[in-house]
Amino acid sequence: MQELEEDQRGDAVKSMVYEASARIRDPVYGSAGAICQLQKQISELQAELAKARADVLNLHCQNSNLKTLICMQMSSSSSSSSPQEQSTMASPYDVVNSFLLDDCSFSSVLLESNPMRALEEDM
Repeated sequence: MQELEEDQRGDAVKSMVYEASARIRDPVYGSAGAICQLQKQISELQAELAKARADVLNLHCQNSNLKTLICMQMSSSSSSSSPQEQSTMASPYDVVNSFLLDDCSFSSVLLESNPMRALEEDM
């Protein structure tokens, strides 16, 4: 203790007290056992985080595919109906259709670009 600088002595005492109380809880491993347990917990949480990220990426891809399919169906149905039918189609779904059509441009941009890169930027 005397070899340490005065500002480091308080930290050294705290470390010794921590090691002594860890040795009481775990006489064999002491604080090394606590460190190993925490490292194991970190590894488990990292695996859980990787799985959650993969799930999010999967959901983003499914969402993008669904939007693309809806846009393709909407564009094929709107091009197949006559102008008279299109003018009489005022329904509560027009707002949803408008949203989806606006979103179609986003979906087509995603398909043209690299979807993985776009999703990684979201995270």
